[in-house]
Amino acid sequence: MLTYGYLIQKSLHDVVSFRKEVDGITIDMALQWCSDAYSDTILGYANSIRTVDGGTHIDGVKASLTRTLNNFGKKSKVIKDKDISLSGEHVREGLTCIISVKVPSPEFEGQTKTRLGNPEVRKVVEQSIQEYLTEYLELHPDVLDSILSKSLNALKAALAAKRARELVRQKSVLKSSSLPGKLADCSSTDPEESEIFIVEGDSAGGSAKQGRDRRFQAILPLRGKILNIERRDEEAMYKNEEIQNLILALGLGVKGEDFKKDALRYHRIIILTDADVDGAHIRTLLLTFFFRYQRALFDEGCIYVGVPPLYKVERGKQVYYCFDDAELRKIQRSFPQNASYNMQRFKGLGEMMPAQLWETTMDPEQRLLKQLVVEDAAEANVVFSSLMGTRVDVRKELIQKAARMINVDHLDI
Repeated sequence: MLTYGYLIQKSLHDVVSFRKEVDGITIDMALQWCSDAYSDTILGYANSIRTVDGGTHIDGVKASLTRTLNNFGKKSKVIKDKDISLSGEHVREGLTCIISVKVPSPEFEGQTKTRLGNPEVRKVVEQSIQEYLTEYLELHPDVLDSILSKSLNALKAALAAKRARELVRQKSVLKSSSLPGKLADCSSTDPEESEIFIVEGDSAGGSAKQGRDRRFQAILPLRGKILNIERRDEEAMYKNEEIQNLILALGLGVKGEDFKKDALRYHRIIILTDADVDGAHIRTLLLTFFFRYQRALFDEGCIYVGVPPLYKVERGKQVYYCFDDAELRKIQRSFPQNASYNMQRFKGLGEMMPAQLWETTMDPEQRLLKQLVVEDAAEANVVFSSLMGTRVDVRKELIQKAARMINVDHLDI
């Protein structure tokens, strides 16, 4: 059983680990495959510094695992077709790995200096892991069978997904010149100045369409909650109408293959949902889709969350919009004692007049937008798996551990 953060998964085997020193470079590695995980988590460290942007040590791990398992697959005749090989993605499905290296003269790259650049490290890591893993798997054929079986299942799933993608392409879903019917597009054709609001339902969509600046703001209303792609395969995802509308409207292309920022129709993708439990769930489903389908959207700074006001307070001719309870209390304290005023709590975006929605939530001069970035992909992977995966006990544990951070007065009951 593997535990990382709040995620608990069913392991295929005991943890495999070793330490080795070659040419002054010390390698510490531990890895384990799990049967109920469908993505990989690789944590890298160089001289005790967390290398969140990867580096040559991570490249060495990936290359070694792919080569070693393909060698075993061909040797044992598990992979019968000589033209078929397991890709790195298939081999690493369900893998959790921690690699730590100590390098005499480390070279860190990138703006944040969190990527290891020493070319000699890759060769040492790759050879060391291949030697150790080859010996270990020869002595533990049951572990080898389990890992190869999972990798082959990943390959079969990928081939099924590819057939689904081709079907989608043949039906012109991704290549179609016609955009989704509910999309209210903007007049600008410059993606850099264009933005799209993804809203829940026709009511909010109607207000947003009337309140927007048609020159550069597009609106895409969603019909209810989109598919939770954490629990479904790619074939089901591509067949889902709401997912198809998102892919086509945004210009996302095919998962993991065709992403280019220049191909996006809008460089600001703004999730705008109601300030209630359903709105939070829809927002989480959308974030899960974007993270799993095109993680580069976060890297390119394209994903935003719009923040609508919770309250409207009117006193005489003065109107105040409050985005949280603290702002509301501050406004109330500013009034004289026994002052008369009206307060409205917005339960949904559809309750707001178009002019109100523009003034508070859509006007670039006044609105509050939160840009979402992924600081640690491994940690984000764990969170999405915990929140949106199939394991109810994992979600329950997460809720129980996080409960002490919640103010019960803020619960939407």
